[in-house]
Amino acid sequence: MASNGVVRAYPPRGKRVKKGLGIEKLRCASWNVGTLTGKSIELAQALHRRQVNIACTQETRWVGAKAREIDGYKLWYSGGSRARNGVGILVEKEMMDRVVEVNRRSDCIMSIKLVMGAEVLNIICVYAPQVGLSDDIKKVFWEELKEVVQGILGHEKLFLGGDFNGHIGEKVDGYVRTHGGFGFGERNSGGVALLDFAVAFNLTVVNSRFKKKDEHLVTFRNGSCRTQIDYFLTRTNHRRVCKDCKVLPSEWLGTQHKLSVIDLVIKNFKVKKRGKGVDRTRWWNLTRDNATKLSEKIKSEAN
Repeated sequence: MASNGVVRAYPPRGKRVKKGLGIEKLRCASWNVGTLTGKSIELAQALHRRQVNIACTQETRWVGAKAREIDGYKLWYSGGSRARNGVGILVEKEMMDRVVEVNRRSDCIMSIKLVMGAEVLNIICVYAPQVGLSDDIKKVFWEELKEVVQGILGHEKLFLGGDFNGHIGEKVDGYVRTHGGFGFGERNSGGVALLDFAVAFNLTVVNSRFKKKDEHLVTFRNGSCRTQIDYFLTRTNHRRVCKDCKVLPSEWLGTQHKLSVIDLVIKNFKVKKRGKGVDRTRWWNLTRDNATKLSEKIKSEAN
């Protein structure tokens, strides 16, 4: 483990999550659980029911920077010295070996890097400061998130999931590339901060790209109050990877937040070999000079 809190491992060797012709299907989730104490098994069971491969959790209230296995998932978490805030990322057992890097930036931001065939995926779990906290605290959060996003290479896939404590609102209102036009409620200052950050780093709020009923948009309920404050973001040029994004209101974990999921399709164009140790001859490239070289090579190997 490096001094900056980054854990690295060698590239994994594992089978695909769901087999297809160069395609892997993933379901990622985000859930503010209120606290993980006494809920970890229930959380894992809910994720199993919903066939979630990777999940971001916020407000875990667990102290330390550790990892543990929970009912078929491995949980990496990051918490401060006090039992406040805290974030974690769960990865199902079949995908554990694909994780090559864990970066615990703070008790509000952490990320993991996975290798899936020819693709590299970065999952960032976020818990933004609540409304009412000082501007200095919010500024530190956005600066730290900026550093994490800037540290990811442009060709790598990037997905942010978490509780951003802001309302992006129902309408686009100038955020054409960032806001898909299918939001909920009225925009507030927290939502403006999120959208401005997305514009700066060419990100799209995935939740706003899919037309849904209100019950599949609302991520937080408190009595008669219904809001949308939990989001998924990805790079605008990678948004076609996202096939669906919605809230699953029937899942309950003793928290006012609802489980949000995003369905991804990762295309792996890595060419498979036609046989172990068998090279493919490119006959269309067999010019006179290449034919002479091939003939000499065959003769030398025969001797």
